[in-house]
Order: sequence, then C-alpha cells, then structure tokens
Amino acid sequence: MLKDHYRLIIYNDSTIQTVWSIKLTPIKVLTLGSLGAILLILITTSIIAYTPLRENIPGYPSTKVRQQIIRNYVLVDSLENEIKTRDEYFNKIGNLFKGETPAEESENDNLSLKVAEAKFDKFNADSIFKDKLQEEKSNLLIQKNPKRLPSIANMHFFTPLRGLITNHFSSKTNHLAVDVVGKENSRISCVLDGTVIFSGWTMDTGYSIFIQHESNIISLYKHNAELLKEVGDKVMAGDAIAIMGNSGELTTGPHLHFELWHNGTALDPETYIDF
Repeated sequence: MLKDHYRLIIYNDSTIQTVWSIKLTPIKVLTLGSLGAILLILITTSIIAYTPLRENIPGYPSTKVRQQIIRNYVLVDSLENEIKTRDEYFNKIGNLFKGETPAEESENDNLSLKVAEAKFDKFNADSIFKDKLQEEKSNLLIQKNPKRLPSIANMHFFTPLRGLITNHFSSKTNHLAVDVVGKENSRISCVLDGTVIFSGWTMDTGYSIFIQHESNIISLYKHNAELLKEVGDKVMAGDAIAIMGNSGELTTGPHLHFELWHNGTALDPETYIDF
C-alpha cells in the first residue's frame, strides 16, 4: 500500500483544463511532511531564540528580570565576601584578646586589605609634626595613679591625640574606649613601642590600626582618615601611625576611638594616659 501511486491534480473550474498536477506516493507524503515539520520547528526555535518575541512566552524571563538576576548574583557574592571578612576580623580580635600571637598574613590573601584598596596622596606626617613630637616626648611624665595595674604601673604611655574627650570609658554602656576630638588632620601617635598586627579597613570602624606591645598590651586606633603604617611594621612610642578622620559606619564625626587592652581585659585609657 505504501508503494501505491497517486496523482494530485488542480483543474481550471471553467475550462476543466489541468493547471497543475503532482504524482505522489505515501512514502513521499511522509517524507515531505517530516521535512516540513522539521523546518517549522527550526523557524519557531530561531524566532524564540533571536527575537524579542520570546519575552511574551509565559515563564520566560524578560531582559529586565535577567539583569536583576545577574545583579542579585553579584550582590550575594559581595555579601559573602563581606561576611567572610567580618568573621576573619572577629576571629583575629578574639585571638588577640586571648593573648594569642596572630598568624602571619599574606599580602595576596588578606581580604581586609583588598576591601580597603585605595590610593592616597603622599602625606609626610613625621616631618610636619616633628617639632611637636619632640616637645611632647620631652614633657612625658609618669603620673602616680593608684588605679593602675601593678604589672604595667611604671610604663610610659605616650598620648595618642591631644584633644577633648567626648565619650568616656564605660563598662555599663559597653563603650570600652575613649573618643577624642582634635584639630583637623591631627596626627595619631603610638602609645608604646610595638608591632602593627592589623592595618586596614572594616565596615564599622573604617580605617583602623592595632598594635601589639609588651606585657600583652594591645592598643586600638579606629575611624582614621589615613593609615601610615602597615602590618608587621615596628613602631616606637610617639611615632605617627595614622591621621584622625571620620571613616566607618559607626562614626559620629571626626575623632579618634582609642581602646587599650591588657591580657584580654579592656582598660580605661584615662587611667594611664593624660589626653
């Protein structure tokens, strides 16, 4: 039956004259039908793939939706990096408060430094404040204070910033620091000889620098405008380490947020330092 022959004829209705005819077989009809179906599928697929008509298909995302999906993916990736950086930061602080020595950091693997990548103009703070530094060092005295811990009572603490204290140390409000306001572009000085263990950017405290001193003392300087020292630098008491600023989400204006820790316990800086 598949090999039977048929003829499709078109006649002129008025003259009964044959206008067009074609000889057909069932196999030929199936072949032509298959080719037509494949061609129709290819045309439909091309229209859907390469023309804006595809956005009218239910369930197919529009250009705006796809852009939003890409944007959300980028935001989620950035958020994951921020969370990872924050967790590493908290782990480092926790280890420091426990008196543990921080592990050496790789410059190429430090996420905090990557977040804080920025270019600054050269600022020769040591030269500008040289005379003032000498004057402060010559006036540095040990004050008798019964509140000092016996283990560090005889230490000479250099004043990090001369200015007005706007927020005092308070364990009740969990403000374990003093906030000091000074003149614009004031130099921030190191309080003791030590080594820089953190120098970078955090979302809450902005440009911050932490220094490890002898007797398990750590000093923290936060919300700076510019950092002058890097991780691993050896610093002396009175050295310029930063410029006072207003960086970070938790800042309330240009000032220095200064913390002093000993063996994992927060100390009142006013007990040891005359601001």
